[in-house]
Amino acid sequence: MTACAPSGPALTLGTAGHVDHGKTALVEALTGVNTDRLPAERSRGISIELGYARLELPSGRALSVVDVPGHERFVRTMVAGATGVDLHLTVVAADDGVMPQTREHAAVLAALGVSEGVVAIAKCDVADPGRAAAEAAELLPGAEIVATSARTGAGLHALRAALDRVAARLPGRAAGGPQAGGPRLHVDRCFTIHGAGTVATGTLWSGTIGRGDRVEVLPSGARARVRGVQVHDRPVQRAAAGQRVAVNLTGVEVREVARGDVVAALGDGPRPTWVVDAELDLGAAEDDLRAGGRVHVHHGTRGVAARARPLGGRFWQLRLERPLLAVDGDRVVVRRVAPPDTLGGGRILDAHARKRGPSPEAVARLERLARGEPEPPPPPPATAGDTAPPPPPGARDATTSPPPLSPAALDLERRLREAGAEPPGLDELGDAAGELPALREAGRAVRVGRRLHYHPAALADVERRVVEHCRAHGSITLAQLRDELGTSRRFAQALLEHLDAARVTRRQGDAHVLRSRGPRIGA
Repeated sequence: MTACAPSGPALTLGTAGHVDHGKTALVEALTGVNTDRLPAERSRGISIELGYARLELPSGRALSVVDVPGHERFVRTMVAGATGVDLHLTVVAADDGVMPQTREHAAVLAALGVSEGVVAIAKCDVADPGRAAAEAAELLPGAEIVATSARTGAGLHALRAALDRVAARLPGRAAGGPQAGGPRLHVDRCFTIHGAGTVATGTLWSGTIGRGDRVEVLPSGARARVRGVQVHDRPVQRAAAGQRVAVNLTGVEVREVARGDVVAALGDGPRPTWVVDAELDLGAAEDDLRAGGRVHVHHGTRGVAARARPLGGRFWQLRLERPLLAVDGDRVVVRRVAPPDTLGGGRILDAHARKRGPSPEAVARLERLARGEPEPPPPPPATAGDTAPPPPPGARDATTSPPPLSPAALDLERRLREAGAEPPGLDELGDAAGELPALREAGRAVRVGRRLHYHPAALADVERRVVEHCRAHGSITLAQLRDELGTSRRFAQALLEHLDAARVTRRQGDAHVLRSRGPRIGA
């Protein structure tokens, strides 16, 4: 059987609210589905994992519902579910009012740009809803508020109608924006069904996905074919962006897919990134993070630790300890590592940034990206009369053809380029370090010290900035280069020693000054 097409764009509704305020009971009253499927959830009476249901509205359209846990211990799970939603159903108990997790869930929704939704005042059969409604209106101004009771059924029709009104004014993910393009399914669950094989579920962020499609699982690159697609247990030929989707994959084992992975069209998925530039609102925590604080970054269904580096104003660089699978325009949530707390979040402006420190040029560029202006075109290629700069030391002569590079080597080159002034050391590269000789031979990596390799473009940028600083101030110290690049002493010292060895600079006491003439060290 093929499910009927929805009467409007496909949308996903996410619940929000404090533990024990009745989110799951309300979802069951609305949909007939108890989303607490685990025995531990039913015995304890609280949600632990994400739950899912299909909600039919008076207009005939249907919403995918993601029911999230409300306990403070499971906020990370809540964020994984909330990153794919288009509108919210925030539940506030009449007898409690707005509570700490209500506020944190509201902060998560704000960071994700989910501003549309409805507030349900639950348990109105046991307490007057007035106080809770007033607190909710202050927390979520503009949201329609409906008094309800899952036990008696009071207000459920009005709640469905309110959700219908909000859904009617939303364009959906298929309409464009950062979610436009090929299929991108952020996996939140993966399991095996006897006789069917591997099944991955999640919210489809973009595109469509259907039976027979060739896909890959990122970041591993494992290839698979879509054997079947379901939307809320109903087989469909093709699912659209904004729907909760289950895809049956052949060609991959269940151990090859996990929460945080992305299922995308073969060769058309987001590239892993280690550095992103973003427009963030981190509230009162901004001052504490200006020295480069460690945070937890949530994107899609993946959460990774990172260093937050200020670039100026509302712009920040997030240097990730594990890669994200992001594209420009995606939203992120930023949380404190310890004690855990949601600080805020915002929008990725450059999903594959180079490491840099604060500067007016960086701010001006990010202002342009925030306004949606395209990057300026690259400079025209050199003509026959132009003089090309000398190649970096150890680079292959341009008149000879280097051997072709493997996909692993090209991936390592991209990683070095994106790392900028802070490339991973040999210990961090692991098996990938075996590709370094090929990159050096091709002139796409330069050894700096004993354990670091830089991309030539990154070295060229460092050289340019050192030269400009020395011309403006006469010299540069290790501390000044560290601050200029927004990096650590370790990297700054290695770079200055390399510049001295390359005869770009020479040491003079505690400072380094330009030599009268010196070869370029990057391209």
